[in-house]
Amino acid sequence: MTGVRFPTGWHVETLAKPHNRRSFTCGNTQVDRWLRQSALQSQKKHLSVTKVLLDENDTIVGFYTLATSQVDFSDLPPELSRVLPRRQLPVAVLAWLGIASRFQSQGLGKRILAMALRDCFDASQSFAFVAVLLDCVDDSAKKFYRQFDFDELPGHPMRLYLSFRMLEGIMKKTSDTEA
Repeated sequence: MTGVRFPTGWHVETLAKPHNRRSFTCGNTQVDRWLRQSALQSQKKHLSVTKVLLDENDTIVGFYTLATSQVDFSDLPPELSRVLPRRQLPVAVLAWLGIASRFQSQGLGKRILAMALRDCFDASQSFAFVAVLLDCVDDSAKKFYRQFDFDELPGHPMRLYLSFRMLEGIMKKTSDTEA
């Protein structure tokens, strides 16, 4: 996953004021609004970090936002929570992910997700967490994430998780294939 490839001249940066967020549209108003109006402010407040994929003209092609949170052990499925302490537990949060409409259906979502999960895994070396959580904005998003081993949290059909153990396995598998 360290070797996620994009077209020549494309690159990933942390969101900054000069990035033209206003022109980004992915077809989901919530996602567009987040990037345009809230992502930079949230980042300035140190609540989240947004990374943008830029094309050769520095146009935002896609983005993802990561944050941290806590979840009560009782909200986790038994196979995950049975070995954990009975308290609030740390989680990484994939808060937002979007691909500009004109670049959808080209595999970029999968690649940006891979980068987001790599960032989560790298962060786990300094800040431990039990899972990566995300809230799906719609059924289409849920279908997308379910392809990549995300499961539903019991009682929360639009909240998905990927256990740290699964994330670690994915990272090991991808690093073995890159070697």
